[in-house]
Amino acid sequence: MTAAIVEVEALTKSFRKAGLQTVRAVRGVSFTIAEGEILGMVGESGSGKSTVGRCLARLLRPTSGSIRLDGVDIAQMSERELRPRRTAMSMVFQDPQSSLNPRMTVGSILVEPLLAQGLVRRREATRAAQELLELVRLDPGLYVRYPHQFSGGQRQRIALARAISTRPRLLIADEPTSALDVSVRGAIANLILDLRDQFSFSALFITHDISLAAHLCDRIAVIYLGQIVEIGAAREVVDNPRHPYTQALVSAVPLPDPVEQRARRRIVLSGVLPSPSNPPPGCAFHTRCPIAEDLCKTTAPDLIARGNSLPSVACHFVAGDGTPPRIASAAARPATAH
Repeated sequence: MTAAIVEVEALTKSFRKAGLQTVRAVRGVSFTIAEGEILGMVGESGSGKSTVGRCLARLLRPTSGSIRLDGVDIAQMSERELRPRRTAMSMVFQDPQSSLNPRMTVGSILVEPLLAQGLVRRREATRAAQELLELVRLDPGLYVRYPHQFSGGQRQRIALARAISTRPRLLIADEPTSALDVSVRGAIANLILDLRDQFSFSALFITHDISLAAHLCDRIAVIYLGQIVEIGAAREVVDNPRHPYTQALVSAVPLPDPVEQRARRRIVLSGVLPSPSNPPPGCAFHTRCPIAEDLCKTTAPDLIARGNSLPSVACHFVAGDGTPPRIASAAARPATAH
């Protein structure tokens, strides 16, 4: 098995503002990312997935828990201690327009991290910017232009070029395709795969689109109200979802075959995501789960592995051999991005 370059253990992040309740955005999340692996993190808006990514990039300091990058815990490091390690991790944000400085040319944006870390000299900056543009399949002559002169998909390619400029060990992509037209989402996803193959970085890919995660990722972690409820091989999680929440997410993805789509029953969850400032007792999902019983209201299930090659699932009703609870025909394969 390939060694893990990222080991997250019992990660918790709470926010507290004067006069307001404490918001527990992430609650005891643990996972690993292996060398060259892409781990997808899937969940609804407000589930805590972006907070996990920002903690991993150390844009936020975790409340508790550990984040080991190449064996070194960076969770509570000071900014001064983190500085020499910044080249090992990069982040791509959801909105490419707001993540690029409109007052800087694309060339300046791309070489800024290289100059800040002393990785290139100023006289080498132009060529470095052109090489980065070529990597993301843009005309290298465009380095003199400004971000507003590019389309959304082109701006996200520029953001990707900046992210890989320091040759990071870990790329954190926070909903990098959700602000783009459908026609270019697949192209950006495929570009991330190609760059991963070329530079062998690992990645955390955050998305609400479980079908895109199935196409792009090696494994998928499904997160609900700040906790991972299912994690395993991508195709296993999507083709045979075990947790009721995962089944609901998969059932919402349209199938390419209209006959299969009409025959499949959609799992519609009642209610809304509970407030992270006042999470329900027991299983966090029990307020919306169609098979919840009294046990679920009082006892939180552990995230347990169901066999050597099967996903780990936090549900009282998943059998020891991994057989999922029967709530609907939600396991039909969704369409994947191309």
